[in-house]
Amino acid sequence: MSTITFPTQRVGDFTITAISDGYLSASLDFLSNIDAPEASRMQRDAGQTQPAAVHINCYLVRGAGRTLLIDGGAGGIKQWGGRLRSQLSLAGVEPSGIDTILLTHAHPDHVGGLVEPTGQIAFPNAELVTHERELRFWRDDANLARASERARGNFLIARQVFDGYSDKLRTFNEGDVLPGITAMPLPGHTDGHTGYLFESRDQSLLVWGDIVHFPHIQIERPDVSIAFDQDSSRAAATRSRLLDRVSAEGILIAGMHLGEAGFARIRQTRGKYGLLYETEA
Repeated sequence: MSTITFPTQRVGDFTITAISDGYLSASLDFLSNIDAPEASRMQRDAGQTQPAAVHINCYLVRGAGRTLLIDGGAGGIKQWGGRLRSQLSLAGVEPSGIDTILLTHAHPDHVGGLVEPTGQIAFPNAELVTHERELRFWRDDANLARASERARGNFLIARQVFDGYSDKLRTFNEGDVLPGITAMPLPGHTDGHTGYLFESRDQSLLVWGDIVHFPHIQIERPDVSIAFDQDSSRAAATRSRLLDRVSAEGILIAGMHLGEAGFARIRQTRGKYGLLYETEA
């Protein structure tokens, strides 16, 4: 029996566990509205010894008769991540035991782990659930034709995933996706970028996807966007609006790039947002 513990929060009937897929590296030059030396200073002031490292979280959710996964990590694509399967095993869950996968969006560091290098799907019994706009974007040949060379590879990865799970693929627009789980459209990073709000027994938690990539920069400076955003100004507006809400309402948050602690709250002090990691419930 493993003695490894994972960051975990209980939200009513749900147990939500942060599962690390590892890291990717993203140049601080990818950030806009801030210069790289200032971004590096903010990272180091926050104790980040590798300023360009971006942590990748997935979230394992157990409860209400289900075992589901939110996002699938990078799966080793581009030498990013790749730890999800071994970490799930340490958490006592095998791929065949996952019955549902909720996607925040279909960038490679979120879907790469959903297929094997052979092309076979990695979670054979899982229904794949995504926003209809996300599916439409990646399947649109016109979007593919005008994409950069780097982005074309992202299309091929997303299409491989959607095709692999095509016989158990479900889309939504907004609202309840499962009992106790509500989809929250958070457009900007991608057109169909979605958060998932868990509400059970008067408790709540929001998995907010890629609202931030560098949390110690973008929470204090929500105007700072990243080159991965499809619409940087819309992403910044979504981020500011959401930070207002979660800080005002005290909502516990989880995010794919929050860091290995996995869970946090946002506090607003003297007009600035701050990140406070949450210890295990």
